[in-house]
Formats: sequence, structure tokens, C-alpha cells
Amino acid sequence: TGLNRAWHAAGYSLAGLRAGWGETAFRQEAIAALVMVPVAFWMGRNWVEVALLAGSVLLVMIVELLNTAVETAIDRIGPEWHTLSKRAKDMGSAAVLLSLLLAGGIWIAALVQRLAS
Repeated sequence: TGLNRAWHAAGYSLAGLRAGWGETAFRQEAIAALVMVPVAFWMGRNWVEVALLAGSVLLVMIVELLNTAVETAIDRIGPEWHTLSKRAKDMGSAAVLLSLLLAGGIWIAALVQRLAS
């Protein structure tokens, strides 16, 4: 309990990030985040804008990890094709797409506002 539990939880989280790094999509998003998050601090004019810009990038990474978790759990069940497995994987993929569209919209709006003024 307490600090011991937090220590173990942090270890599990780091293991999850290491596992995510093994996925090409997550690795690409993480590398993009290394550039985009610092740019968010430069582009944002106040803490709300910085939070939206940086948060949208982190949200994409979060959704990608959750999608990978769903795919991994389904693959663990078995390699055979099943309608429900496909449906779950497709929904996870759609969630990633929506998070990318959200982030893209936020960044485009911020760039337009920045260039217009």
C-alpha cells in the first residue's frame, strides 16, 4: 500500500511505454511529440492554448496505446478471424483516427490564428 503501490504502478506504466515503443505507430507519434510539444509552448499565447496544443498531441499517444492494448488482448484470445474481434480492432483504429483529426484541427486553427496576426 501507499508508496510501495505507487512505485510498482510506476514500473508497470514504464513497462507499458516500453511495450508501446515497440509499435511503429506509437513510436512515430512519440517522435512527433518530441517536436510538437516544445513547439506548443512557443506557439501558445496563454496556458489554455498551450494545453490544447500539447494535450492534443498527448491524447493521440494515449489513444494509440489503448488501441494497441485492445489489439493485443484480442490477439491473445486467438489468431482466428472473428466478426467481434474485427469490430473491436476497427473501433480502436477509428478512435485513433478521431484523435488525429482532433489534434490536426487544433493545430491548423492555431497556425491560422498565429499567421493571421
